[in-house]
Amino acid sequence: MKILKQLGAAVVVLSLASLSWADNPRLEAKNRLQSAGHVLSSIMAAPDKGIPNEVLEHAKCIAVVPTLVKGGFVFGGEGGEGVASCRTEHGWSAPAFFVIGGGSWGLQIGAEDVNLVMVFENKKGMQRLMSSKFKLGAGGSVAAGPVGRSASADTNLTMNTEILTYSRAKGVFAGLTLHGAVIKRDSDVMKNVYGTDTTTRSVLTGQVKTPPMADPFIDAIHHAMHQARVSG
Repeated sequence: MKILKQLGAAVVVLSLASLSWADNPRLEAKNRLQSAGHVLSSIMAAPDKGIPNEVLEHAKCIAVVPTLVKGGFVFGGEGGEGVASCRTEHGWSAPAFFVIGGGSWGLQIGAEDVNLVMVFENKKGMQRLMSSKFKLGAGGSVAAGPVGRSASADTNLTMNTEILTYSRAKGVFAGLTLHGAVIKRDSDVMKNVYGTDTTTRSVLTGQVKTPPMADPFIDAIHHAMHQARVSG
């Protein structure tokens, strides 16, 4: 009888562990959305340094990677996990989850905690984001974004560049050179949050209802856009 009780307890423990593991992708998704919202809000709270209002007003999509993981001396071979949302006829879309890795990460040598923000400025860049996988700088135009809340962005830069990239490390905010990095769909999290057959395109075009867990990230985007309109 004692052995049976021990076996029963073991089964309960394993069952609870299995449930915990099954919930991990959703918990990870929730934490990622909260962190991304916090990063964007913190950047917008900076009084003078930040993403220019003009850049935000023309943004088709916004993507945030809360933490880039350092690999060796620079970021080659490593990356991070992010979330993105695009403009639709009815507001900002539900978030799509992606991972980014490889490539050349610019000048953030020695930084332990780097936040990445990508602003997709035109439809071509938005279409790339909606694909399951694409490489920055390979047929896609990516550049370090201009910095300064009231800065007048170069018209040619904002109109011809698909993606403007920014980083914040140790309180310093700057445009980030990001070439050769690969962005691809985070299939495990997407499947866990939206279901097996949900595509990135359907999420980012507004065909999928925004889950409540996404509120911190979507609210941060709305607030950023409001600030850009008011002070622009």
